[in-house]
Order: sequence, then C-alpha cells, then structure tokens
Amino acid sequence: MGEAHSAHGPVRFGEFEVDVRAEELRKGDIKLKLQRQPFQILEIFLERVGEVVSREELRQRIWPADTFVDFDQGLSNAIKRLREALSDSAEKPRFIETIPRRGYRFIGNVCSRPAGRIESIAVLPLENLSGDPEQEYFADGMTEALITNLAKISALQVISRTSAMHYKGVHRPLREIARELHVDGVVEGTVMRSGQRIRISVQLINAHADTHIWAETYDRDLRDVLELQSEVARTIASEIKIQLTPEEQEQLDRIHQVVPGAYEAYLKGRYYWNWRTVTGIKKAAEFFEEAIRLDSHYAGGYAGLADAYVILGYWGFAPPDECAGRAKAVALKALEIDETLAEPHASLAFATVHYDQDFEAAEQEYRRSIQLNPRYATAHQWYGLHLAMMGRGAAAVAELKQALQIDPVSPIIHVALAAVHVWARQWDLAIEESQRALDLDADFLQGLWMLGWAHILKGMSELGISELERGSELSGGAALFRFALAYAYAVVGKKQEAHKIRRQLEELSAHRYVMPYWIATIYAALDEKDEALHWLESAYRERAPWIVFLKVQPWLDNLVPDPRFQSLLRRMNFPQ
Repeated sequence: MGEAHSAHGPVRFGEFEVDVRAEELRKGDIKLKLQRQPFQILEIFLERVGEVVSREELRQRIWPADTFVDFDQGLSNAIKRLREALSDSAEKPRFIETIPRRGYRFIGNVCSRPAGRIESIAVLPLENLSGDPEQEYFADGMTEALITNLAKISALQVISRTSAMHYKGVHRPLREIARELHVDGVVEGTVMRSGQRIRISVQLINAHADTHIWAETYDRDLRDVLELQSEVARTIASEIKIQLTPEEQEQLDRIHQVVPGAYEAYLKGRYYWNWRTVTGIKKAAEFFEEAIRLDSHYAGGYAGLADAYVILGYWGFAPPDECAGRAKAVALKALEIDETLAEPHASLAFATVHYDQDFEAAEQEYRRSIQLNPRYATAHQWYGLHLAMMGRGAAAVAELKQALQIDPVSPIIHVALAAVHVWARQWDLAIEESQRALDLDADFLQGLWMLGWAHILKGMSELGISELERGSELSGGAALFRFALAYAYAVVGKKQEAHKIRRQLEELSAHRYVMPYWIATIYAALDEKDEALHWLESAYRERAPWIVFLKVQPWLDNLVPDPRFQSLLRRMNFPQ
C-alpha cells in the first residue's frame, strides 16, 4: 500500500513541493499556476503514492454525480494540465503513470518535510539602529554578506537578496513572511555602527512553530567584520543541524582582517552595483577602487571592481581594454588572494569569453563559480548566456530558469532569458519574459530594450519602435537604444531616419566608445552588406563584447550566407 503524504505539512517530490493546506505547487522559489481540479487530482495521488487510482474514484471525489460535464474529457484535460505543470509526459512518465483501462499511479519519490527541520531560510534586511539614514548602505551590505555566506552551504536553500529586500521596513508576522517566501526559517536582526565598533543582534526563528531557536549579540571591531559574518553563518548552520562539507568549512574559515574604510567603500560599491543602472555601476566602480586603494589585500574590493567592469563593458559604456581587459586582471587578483570566492570566478569567465573569446576556459570558470556557491544567481545567469551564444539553447534556458528559481524577482535575469528566446527566434516567449521584467520595474531600461526588439522581430514594428523610443527618452538618448531604433526604422522603410542615427553614432565614435557591432547591425538592416561586414571585422579586431553573439543574433541573418561572414565565424573558434 502507498503511504499518505498530504496530511501534515509540505510534501516534496523531485524538484517540486506541494502545500495542500495552502493549495500551492512550487518549483524551487517559483509558485506554479495550477487550476483547482488538477490540484485536487495531485492531492489524491499524494495520498495514494504507488497505488493505482481508478478513473471512477477520481470521478466520485472530484466530479459529483449531478455535475453536467463530459467526465472523460474533463479528466483527460485535468491530467494533461497537471503533467504540463510537472514537466511530465505520458510517454516517459517521471511522476504520473497511465495504467490502461484502469486509471493512474503516482510513481515519484515522495517525502514529507519534518515539521521542525529547517532546510530553507530567509535573511530579512537587518534594521539600521544608528539613527543615521546615511548608514542604510551599511545595514544592507551586512544583510547581503550574511546571505552570501549562508548561500555557500549547499544543504541550505537561501532566499536571494533581491527577494529578501522586498521586506525592508515591512513589519508583518514572520510566519506570514515565511509562508510568502516559502521557507522554514527566518533570520532577522539589527546592526549599529559607532566609530570603529559594530554591534549586530541576530535571531533565528523556526517559521513553522513560530519559536526562537537561537539569538546572539556580537560587539566587534569593524576590522573583524569578515570574521564576524562567517561566525554567524557557521553558528546558524550548527543550530539547525546542517553538516558543512570540508570545502564549505574552508570557505567560511578563510577570512582576513580588513581595513575598516576599505570595507565601508566595498559596501557602498555593492549598494550602487545592485541598482543595475549605468550611474549606479559607475559609482560602484569608484567605491571598489577606493576599497582597493585603502586595502590592497582585500579580495572583495577586486571582486566588486571586476563585476563593475564587465557590466560597463558589456553594455558598451567603455572600450574593451578598459572594461573586460581590466576585469580579467582584477578578477585574477581577487582569486590570488582568495580562490574560494565565487564572484570573481564568474567575472573572470565573463571577461574571458567577451575579451579573449576563449569559450572553453570561460566555461570552466563558470562551473567553478557555481560549485563554490550554487545559489549565486548571477553566475547561473551569465553561464546561461554563455551556453546560448554557443548555440546550446535548451541548456541555456535551463540554466537561466535555475537562476530565476534562486532570484525570481530579478528583472535582469528575466531579460537574459528573453534574450535567449530572441536568439532562438521564439518571439512570444521573449515578449513574455521581457514583460515580466517590466512588471517588476516599469522603467527597467534593459526590459524596454528587449521588449522593443522582440516586437520588431515579430513584425510588430510600430509597438517595438514606441518601446525603444520610450527607452531612449528615459536613458537620455543612450547609444544602445539609438542603434536599435536605427535598425527598426530601416526595417519599416524609414531609411533616412536610420542613416541619420547611423551618422550620429559614427560621429560620436570619434569622441567616445561606440561598439562597432552596433553600427554593423544598422548597415545589415539597410542591406548594405559590405559596410556591415567591414564594421563586424572592426568589432572582431577590437574584441567588442557582442561579437561572441555572432552565431545566434537574428538581426544579422541576412549576412549569414556571405562567405566573409562564414570566415569570421570560423575565426571565432566556437566550440563544436
């Protein structure tokens, strides 16, 4: 006989979790939409795991006798929707097996979550008790550092910083917040900094039982703040009975003192880096450079600067040598100081592929970053783009969906997934993901940019142009939007407008960096292939970051048959 699992608490099978009382089906951090009848069928299956559940039993429990519906069709549709939600199939079932002429059997491995065990956790934003609003960056930075350290523990699922920050300043019952974030435990606390001293009070709460497990107050010199963060993470792991692997223990033990001013500069850098705007990234780079000046042995400063450089270079705000080239150097310096940091491995990978076009070396660095911190969403995001540029679309989508499981409210990850759908010529999916980014932030520039492209490539040019024009206005006429608009104008036959923007960008390139890849794209839209290929050669010679997308981006499709384009593809040395 099968074992009933739905009576008490959440139930897990595969990558899914069901909370019957809340009527929720989740995959990682993502709540899946499932209509009532398919959910009721799933509930019955979980009561009878391994047993055949007849069609007649399902009819009696879900479709009352006086219901005027076609039962056979209704059941078939409900089973189909349930399988779709579980990414299952009748031909190769992972969970729901069809028993011909009898019914169905649930064949997944099911386990109930122990009521008192904490396997997932959220760190709520630490409250700033200094009384100085200017110190908010410090409290936010300490919160992020604690999340990062806990995320190194593979046996513990830790809610991303982006999701946790939605609860900054929110005073609601912790059990309610835990239910929304779908976690077993919550860490909350306060931080107060006075001169060169820091006091942190932290408490760990079991969300299911609504009981305090542990609380502690730490009063330390600011110089020892890195040691303090690791100590708190180790203590939490100990209190919830999680065994650290030797490598995780080494990561948390490998700490150094840091010059207080350098750490403050680093926290300010991360604060601005998390804005994900041009202004924010540039300010972040300045603070990371200050951190390095104040403490040349602080790995975090180099890691942060590498992150800033790769973002600035990718979006074309400075030449490759100044961005990806420098990012490589500072990432290597960070790893020379501390090889166990996940962030510089990811930045090194990003710079290696976009600057050196060394796809295999970059892949090794991405894998190492994810090994060191499986919950580092940015590494999954960038690795997903890396897989896509090599033509491995299905693997890219899977990687980006994993990034979204870790950080479901990140607009930039939704945009990255939209880009992969664009490169796969899946316009509707690209539009859907771009819109999700804009649902999270209506003025998110990259979201507007990607949505505009998706609509234009789908043939909805008027709508796409409107979105790109709005993005251009919000960005102050950024070259990124102007080249996209030139492409769109060319597509709809407004060649004079396209040439006008193209001339403006060529003139601008004499004074500041403009990615030649963008100008090549405009010429391709105008069907001026000689000029387009000339500018692509320039992009290749100067290591323009977007040249690595040569194999997949649809706006160059009309150049693909040209032998010169094929020659350039061969020189790129894409892995087979």
